[in-house]
Amino acid sequence: MSDQARKPRIVVIGTGDTKSDELTFMARTIAQAGGQAVMIDVSVLGDPPYTPDFSRHDIAFAVNATIQDIIDSGDENSSMAMMAKGACTLVRTLFEEGGVDGMVALGGSMGTDLALDVAAVLPLGIPKFVVSTIAYSHLIPPERIAPDLMMILWAGGLYGLNDICGSVLSQACGAVVGAARHGARPKGDRPLIGMTSLGSSCLKYMKYLRPELERRGYDVAVFHATGMGGRAFEAIAAQKGFAAVFDFCIQEISNHHNGTVVTSGPDRMENAGLAGIPQIVAPGAVDMVDLQAWSPLPQRFAERPFHAHNRLIASITTDPAGRREIAEVIGAKLSGVASPVAFILPIQGIQEWDQKGEPLHEPDALNAFIDAMRQAVPATARYEEIDAHINSPEFAAKALEILDAWVEEGLVAKGRP
Repeated sequence: MSDQARKPRIVVIGTGDTKSDELTFMARTIAQAGGQAVMIDVSVLGDPPYTPDFSRHDIAFAVNATIQDIIDSGDENSSMAMMAKGACTLVRTLFEEGGVDGMVALGGSMGTDLALDVAAVLPLGIPKFVVSTIAYSHLIPPERIAPDLMMILWAGGLYGLNDICGSVLSQACGAVVGAARHGARPKGDRPLIGMTSLGSSCLKYMKYLRPELERRGYDVAVFHATGMGGRAFEAIAAQKGFAAVFDFCIQEISNHHNGTVVTSGPDRMENAGLAGIPQIVAPGAVDMVDLQAWSPLPQRFAERPFHAHNRLIASITTDPAGRREIAEVIGAKLSGVASPVAFILPIQGIQEWDQKGEPLHEPDALNAFIDAMRQAVPATARYEEIDAHINSPEFAAKALEILDAWVEEGLVAKGRP
């Protein structure tokens, strides 16, 4: 049977002892949409009234335990953590055996916690859908979210199947079957360069770099560094999905350091190094802190220049002391990295609006950052200081010069035309 004709196999994950009506409804919907449901039960205390393809006992066995061991592990948190580990092991094995084309999970906070772990073990391109009572909530830290995860709010369905709940569940099931059948998975026929940036009104280097990198035979993925973009970048880096990274907008580090919700998590700018991926880094827009525009401005930023980009996101600039702090954070993240690291410091500015005549031109604060950054870059990193702005052709040329040298040395895979 051709891949086109074969029914996509969708793992359906949930606690069948309490959500049997919803889960069996999902299985029927998947079948009606042209898919095949593979039912995985992650209940702890009881068996469902249907026979799953993989039971709670199979989940326990995957972590070399019995279900009683899991029940006796301590409390509901420890029990579900063990079930999550077992579900991850089982689903990953099924995927490697060719038995998973997509996943859909159903849960409240407990089920969502487990589902996020399972989604993270499936590679980019395998559709992942979570129906959750806490979808889009700040309860979910960005580092838990798979780069291509889809979520929908489980509206009106906490206790029992009804019309509203059925509508939501059917949308999720139809979406995951459709994505499994028609979604294009990454081909991987060219080495991938991961790049971070903001919109081209703030940072422009991708305009120079992308055509040059493509001419060298690379695929280029540019991630919008407004929280979740950086998270996707880090998740792919952790899976060793890049040949090299041009991490030129690290503003999310400043956001996280200053406690805003526009964060990619505490491990921003760390996963490429852990995965052995060569990194070229620059401090694009790290003088700014992004925060939600719909909330009152924190008092500590009240006197700083403020700009509302739209009704969702706004920016302030940090003072000289704040910029020295962030230079130290960057230096610490560059330290102890086994993979090749280069740091480019453009001393004429690090985002469009910090230039002379622009509203965020603060030369004293920029100089404080530059002086601190010179001291913070570890000796193990290649340090390049250029008398240019980050948006200049000279900056892009320096990045390409470093990449070309690394290719010549065999540190980065050559591109494929």
